[in-house]
Amino acid sequence: MNHKSLAKLLFIICFPIIIGAQDVQQIHVDVVYLASDDLEGRSTGSSGEQLAAAYIASRMDALGLKAKGTTGWFQEFSFSSDPHDKTKKDITGRNVLGYLDRKAKKTIIIGAHYDHLGHGDAGSLAANGKSIHNGADDNASGVASLLWLAEQLVMDKKLACNVLFIAFSGEEHGLFGSKAFAEQPTVNMSDWIAMINMDMVGRLNAEHVIAISGTGTAKEWPSILDKVKPEGFTFNYSESGVGPSDHTSFYLKGLPVLHFFTGQHKDYHKPSDDSPLVNYKGIYQVSEIILNVIQRISKDGTLTFQKTKDENNEKAASFKVTLGIMPDYVYSGKGVRIDAVLDDRPAMKSGMKDGDIILKVGDLEIKDIYDYMKSLGMYKKGDKAKVHLLRKDQEMDVEVEF
Repeated sequence: MNHKSLAKLLFIICFPIIIGAQDVQQIHVDVVYLASDDLEGRSTGSSGEQLAAAYIASRMDALGLKAKGTTGWFQEFSFSSDPHDKTKKDITGRNVLGYLDRKAKKTIIIGAHYDHLGHGDAGSLAANGKSIHNGADDNASGVASLLWLAEQLVMDKKLACNVLFIAFSGEEHGLFGSKAFAEQPTVNMSDWIAMINMDMVGRLNAEHVIAISGTGTAKEWPSILDKVKPEGFTFNYSESGVGPSDHTSFYLKGLPVLHFFTGQHKDYHKPSDDSPLVNYKGIYQVSEIILNVIQRISKDGTLTFQKTKDENNEKAASFKVTLGIMPDYVYSGKGVRIDAVLDDRPAMKSGMKDGDIILKVGDLEIKDIYDYMKSLGMYKKGDKAKVHLLRKDQEMDVEVEF
């Protein structure tokens, strides 16, 4: 069965008429296919990655986009599979590029990576590294958003700019796909307005909190985002244009960027990041917000680029220890809320639990994620520290040995 037939079959199986809007249905179809076991985790250079690329290209074609790769829909790139072992073959991946040509002078780039960790590439947090890592949230969700945006913008006759849609591969290995495009673009770089990136937009929480990075890369971003924020939503802003996703490659070329993210979770980089856990309506809601941003940019045609303080240098401040938690990046209260405690790490051994809020490490008060990262830089392996927590309504102390 080819990928087009599978997509049609999935639509029939998954969606009785009573399920809701067609938009959410198609988003669901895209995620379910891309996160299916048949694609074996979409590791860069694998047959699963190629199946995913072919599916994305066929969807772009059906939506009316034009192929804008170096070879049809695709732009191939290679990188070393092991820089320390020259005998190992390079990995070759492929970006998928579709172009909406409005014959305009300016172009917006919309991106999302589609590769993931296969059966447990480097970066897997699974105890059993041989299981398929389907990456439904990371980042089939972002690709589904990209394809939905393509459909809406193709139909938008008032759109006053061109749009280049790119599904990147090689992100999980180190942003190799976006770096390759930024170095050898298929659209004139001087025509670019901005780059918008979706990475892990599939777990919108009940509080409707979205983390948006890159808000300092254009003077106009805060005002635009304030105008498009729906009632009942909270936007957590980070000004930096540098982060662990593909927007970084464009910021470093002097382009305003935005990165949308609905938060990390305990299934991150594990086989359990699967399609039944995805909030499909949430992807649709996030995508609607991004659509409004694009339409506002299109009318103005220009943004004022600004360099930003690299907050990620603070996050990666020299530290040699880890607590072994996944912070909840969309939490907006005081302290750092733990989204997941990792197995056999200091946090678990000390008795910390998912949902605990870290208020103090040693003598350092923890107001936010940056204070937390700063606290790690104060310790070395073997050191002990008292961590002050809030668990539900009860404050408590635990002792951690790094």
